[in-house]
Amino acid sequence: MQNSVRVSREGDVVTLTLCNPAKRNSLSMAVLIELTDALLDVGASNATGVILAAEGPVFSAGHNFGEMAGAERNTAFELFTVCSNLMQTMHSIPQPIVAKVHALATAAGCQLVATCDLAVAARSASFAIPGGKGGLFCHTPLVAVARSLTPKRALEMAMTGDAISADTALQWGFINEVADDELLNVATHGLLARATRGSRESKAIGKKAYYEQIQMTERDAYEFASAVMADAVVSEPAQEGIAAFLEKRAPDFGGR
Repeated sequence: MQNSVRVSREGDVVTLTLCNPAKRNSLSMAVLIELTDALLDVGASNATGVILAAEGPVFSAGHNFGEMAGAERNTAFELFTVCSNLMQTMHSIPQPIVAKVHALATAAGCQLVATCDLAVAARSASFAIPGGKGGLFCHTPLVAVARSLTPKRALEMAMTGDAISADTALQWGFINEVADDELLNVATHGLLARATRGSRESKAIGKKAYYEQIQMTERDAYEFASAVMADAVVSEPAQEGIAAFLEKRAPDFGGR
């Protein structure tokens, strides 16, 4: 079977590209597993960052309806569980993940973008969770979208099913940057370069702690973050960074 996820590496950056445009880069069970495995491999590597991209006229159309037609409940639950595991894997690997969105990202494809740590979109891109217009509400995509938007905006997307433009997505805080189509690659690599500078060890701890503390109450979050920061401040990267600042020199993290 032809792979639907292409893995390439340039320097310290790994790019995962959805490459099944004939199926609108739909997230079939096979693709979900393939993408999860690829992310786990990257997470265990010495790469510093990940770009999630796609090719063809659509970034991703979300789940493959062909797998859902006539499905039994257990089969459907397994599909959505595997998809949820993929999204949680994206948050669990240490590297920053930047979505490079060149076209429409809809339903679980929109969920994929929302789950990335950062996102850059071409001006011609758009985003939708369209279940509200039909008979299957986008429950699982809304989990990710609701964590990227205010409640009113998230529910507007979910209930109306309307697509929003890249410029609107930027205004709403759903993505980080909009680039002219021909500059999308440059903008994506530029954002990832800024997001991966400094100590990779410190960044990995920071990403992990962020996704843990945002689920907590303010009191619990401060208690948790204080403990994480106390552990971090005595680490070699932190002490090197502090020494470099005090000595007015560039830090040398030695790959840490």
